[in-house]
Formats: sequence, structure tokens, C-alpha cells
Amino acid sequence: MRSYVDHVLALLPFEVDVHRRLGGPPCSYVGHPLSEQVDTLRPSAPEQARRQAEPPVVLLLPGSRSSEIAALGPVFGETVARLAGRGVTSPDFVLPTLPHLADRIGALVANWPVRPRIAIGEDEKRAAFRVARAALAASGTVTLELALAGIPTVAAYRVSALEAFVARRLVKSPSVILANLVIGENVVPEFLQEDCTAASLAAALAPLLADTPERTRQLAAFARLDGIMKIGEFRPSDEAARIVLSYARNGRRTAVTPA
Repeated sequence: MRSYVDHVLALLPFEVDVHRRLGGPPCSYVGHPLSEQVDTLRPSAPEQARRQAEPPVVLLLPGSRSSEIAALGPVFGETVARLAGRGVTSPDFVLPTLPHLADRIGALVANWPVRPRIAIGEDEKRAAFRVARAALAASGTVTLELALAGIPTVAAYRVSALEAFVARRLVKSPSVILANLVIGENVVPEFLQEDCTAASLAAALAPLLADTPERTRQLAAFARLDGIMKIGEFRPSDEAARIVLSYARNGRRTAVTPA
């Protein structure tokens, strides 16, 4: 990369050390765009009270790609059915989605034994985040979004047999969950491929609805994210612009102090 990249703007804090260790170009941590959105993810006092009230709001996030919805939709539906029959009060399941996927999601949940409420668009999604007590989510950026919102989560993912075969030989990280990688600890349980079953997902999600060690551990880890990601210390967009403008003013290969 050094031959054609002047400076890498890292969204994640661990990326700086990785580039340094591998001999990459100068790299600065500028912060993740989600850092600028935490106020829309975290609850007000009334919303926090709703998080703690009954019935618990449980988010369902099976992904936005067609392949993700097809792979995870059925198992999420089975998981919802298992959870609905566990307690005295059935959870209030909410499935946020994008407007262009609303019809597809509606058709998907029409066959579920227990139908969730569908929240359409970013505003409804963020409102649901602010009152949710727990979440079942596809692996992806959304796991970091949930962690920043303080929502204990169970993560799941399925791909084709060929994709899984290749990934298992190439991916050597201790977790595929972004929230875990940023925190540096596998606090969000992940169920991948053959482990992604309704029985396993329901068993992992149920303890997150009450005051349990599993819930407490995740919340304690999520509370460290502001420090790890330097949230509030600078705006990612401003820090990225500062570095870009330095190169624009002074020319290629000008030294910029990495973060």
C-alpha cells in the first residue's frame, strides 16, 4: 500500500496498530461515523424507563441484503416463537427495516408464528433502539451500533457452504462480530453456520431480558466503548478533514502526525 497510499484514515481504533505492525503507510484513527450519532441511539430518561418496563422490547435485525434475509429470516422466526412461549409476558418484538425492503419483510414475517412490529426508516429504527432491552442481529456494523446504544445482543450469521469453507481458511480473528473486535473481548455471543439454530439463539437471548450476569457483562463492556473509541474527544468528520486538508495544502507525502 505504501507505493500508492499516502495516509490511511482508520475508522476503528485497532487498525492503527495493525497497519504499523504490517509495515503499512501512515495511519491515523479518525473515529467511526457512529461516534457522531450516539445521541440518537441512547435513551432519554423516559426511554430508559421503557427499556426497563414490561413487556421488554426486543429488536430483530436479520440484515439488509437479500441473501442475509433469506438465510436468517426463518431461524429468526423460530427463535421469536421460542422466546414468546418462555415467560409470563411475551416480548414486544420490533423488526427495523428500510423502506425498499418493507414489502419483502412483511411477506417474510407473515409466515412467522409470532409477528413482530415492523419499524420502517431510520427515524423509527433509532426510536426502537432507544427503548430496546435486547437484540438479535446479523453480524455486521449493526452490532457496534447496538453496543453504542447499550443494548445487549446475540449475533448470528449464515452463508453458503462454499463461502463458509473459504472464510474458515482465511479468517483468523477471534470473533467476526465488530463490537467484540473493538472492545477486545468476546462479550457478544455469536452463532455462525451450523451453530445458528433457533434453540441456541433463544437460549442465549433469554438471559439478556433480565438482570443476569450475561446482561451485566455486556453492559459493562459497552460502557468502555466511549473511552476505547474516544467518543466526544473529536468529531470523526473533522479529524478526517484535518488530515486531508493537510495533504491538499502541503502536497503529497507531507508528514501528518498519526493518532
